[in-house]
Amino acid sequence: MKKENCGLVGIYNHPEAARMAYFGLYALQHRGQESAGIVTWDGSKLREQRGMGLVADVFSERHLGHELKGGNAIGHIRYSTTGASLLRNAQPFMVHFRDLRLAIGHNGNLLNTVALRRELEQEGSLFQTSMDSEIFMHLVAKNCNGVSIEEAVAKACARVQGAYSLLIQANEKIIGVRDPWGFRPLVIGRVGATTVLASETCALDLLEAEYIREVEPGEMIVLDKGKMQSRQAVPQEKRKPCIFELIYFARPDSVVFGEEVYARRKNMGRVLAEEAPVDADFCMPFPDSGVYAALGFAQESGLPFEMAMIRNHYVGRTFIQPSQDMRDFGVRVKLNPVKGMIKGKKIVIIEDSIVRGTTIRTRMKKLRELGAKELHLRVSCPPICNPCYYGIDFSSKGELIAANYSVSDIARFIGLDSLHYLSLDGLMEAVGADQGYCRACFDGEYPELPPEGCGKACLET
Repeated sequence: MKKENCGLVGIYNHPEAARMAYFGLYALQHRGQESAGIVTWDGSKLREQRGMGLVADVFSERHLGHELKGGNAIGHIRYSTTGASLLRNAQPFMVHFRDLRLAIGHNGNLLNTVALRRELEQEGSLFQTSMDSEIFMHLVAKNCNGVSIEEAVAKACARVQGAYSLLIQANEKIIGVRDPWGFRPLVIGRVGATTVLASETCALDLLEAEYIREVEPGEMIVLDKGKMQSRQAVPQEKRKPCIFELIYFARPDSVVFGEEVYARRKNMGRVLAEEAPVDADFCMPFPDSGVYAALGFAQESGLPFEMAMIRNHYVGRTFIQPSQDMRDFGVRVKLNPVKGMIKGKKIVIIEDSIVRGTTIRTRMKKLRELGAKELHLRVSCPPICNPCYYGIDFSSKGELIAANYSVSDIARFIGLDSLHYLSLDGLMEAVGADQGYCRACFDGEYPELPPEGCGKACLET
């Protein structure tokens, strides 16, 4: 299973900033279900509320209406790629430093974490968490002497390598920064006199904020004194936005990297139907991730589209895990087939990706038990053969099924009559204009590699 990125929202100049941040995070819940947090500036100090679980579970009316006072707020939801799943690792991460009250929220993953942490500890820094995000805070504090907070943030960004979209609350200022490659999304919106920063445009939609533009790679947005200012924090590299945002992570009603996610996922299904047509009775998705590609596949192929697998939408991350004797229960509780539609049918199933193959194997076994005549799987992205260093929790190469087995071997393991992955050329056709997407999980061409000798340790600090 893939773990999601984190989600960010910043609200500048609104009388109910905390409540606006809450709704922004609610719209971004798909990006992380592990923890949530909001920090506000009340004019003299930062106020915070963080907790484990979903947004609706972490915040109450007491928090939003009384405790989180102030006209500025930043919020964060998390699904960890570095750092353990603990409350102390929930963000935004907050510190006091001289006359500065600082809070930071980070989406992405740093590559030179090990070396930077060792250097900072040798210089006397004391770390409170196991997150790579805390390194930013120490670097900012280290560079604050005699310079503005903006300059200190820029100097910190110059020291780190990897993927980051950042929101920083520095007293009354909110600062947004995007890494020089533009791996992770960050957008700007406006509603009245309020400026909104968010990971995706779906958050702007809920807040009825007008979409202004993306934060550019390497750009720093500073919200202060009622104005928005822009400067280049670090030189821009060749753009490398993460193509998996379009395949899986972003909500389908968002615009990401200038592309409508819904349309691009339908295109993936359309191209799949062109590449690998199937003589079947109907096509179906494994909801919700495969739904939009399945719509495109059905429309292009002329096959009926059926929702023959029903998702239980009330299963959260706090669902009690079954015992070893009931190990398949955790898979079955989320999706259940419509039994009368399966027996004797030739079915083509659309899925967005295969990582390890174990979950989808369990689902196919169930369809066989219900009497499916043929099972054909079409995957709306190429085989994932390489780990991601930039904020997606893909396993090490040894655990990625496509890195170690042929397509025919994978088909036998899962229990399929046929299997086809969308080609890389087909994917690029489906996503529209090539923005130089990062495709390293497919082709192994990494824009930026971890320092020599670091490897996956960078993801486990």
